[in-house]
Order: sequence, then C-alpha cells, then structure tokens
Amino acid sequence: MATHTGSAGTVKVGSNAIAELKSWTLDQSQDTIETTKLGDTVKTYSATQSSSSGTMDCFWDETDSNGQVALAIGTTATLNLYPEGATSGDTFYSGSAIITSVGVSQTHDGIVERSFAFQITGAVTIATV
Repeated sequence: MATHTGSAGTVKVGSNAIAELKSWTLDQSQDTIETTKLGDTVKTYSATQSSSSGTMDCFWDETDSNGQVALAIGTTATLNLYPEGATSGDTFYSGSAIITSVGVSQTHDGIVERSFAFQITGAVTIATV
C-alpha cells in the first residue's frame, strides 16, 4: 500500500499552480432517499444525487494573479487537486468549481493567510497526470 506526504500536494487553476498553498480538502457526498415499504422490518435507501465541495488555505500572495487573485467570490474555475504531486502517473481530482467564499486572516505575530471555499458544479473526475 502506498502512502504519501501532504507536502507533495498542490492545486492548479487550470494549468496554473496556486502559490503558497498550505492545505486543501475535497469532500464528496451522496444523497439518498428512503425506499422502505409498508411491512418492511428494515429501512432501505436508494442513491440519488451526489455533490462535492472543498476548501483551500494559503499564505497570502497578492502577486499570484493566475491563482489566488483569479479566485474571486462567484467565479467559476477548473480546479485540479493533486494529493500526491503533479508528475507523470500521479492521481488528481478535477472539477468545475464555483468560489463560494474568500477570507483573509492575520495575527500580529503570524503570516497573513488566505482561505477559499468552493462548490463543484457537475461531476468530479479522477485522472492521472
């Protein structure tokens, strides 16, 4: 079984890597509806629609015009999320994402950080580089 360190991961907006990326998440979920009939003694369910969303955290880089700056609230971008790196044979997730929130945070003794949340519209594809 292969294991990977988080430091190899990256996220790209199209083909442009997001600068100063600290972490990212991708959450996929499946809705279900109950299909239990009268007289059944156990509940049954059927899968309906799925959805995907996620977050990214970065150190703020106002010069990253093709990455952080391009991800304004309400914009749609193709996000490519690479958990193990972006070299030949590496697996990645891809989807059309709507940016749903953008945040900036700082402390007096820390580095200014930027956070993004996104909602995938449509399906997430899994591919290899």
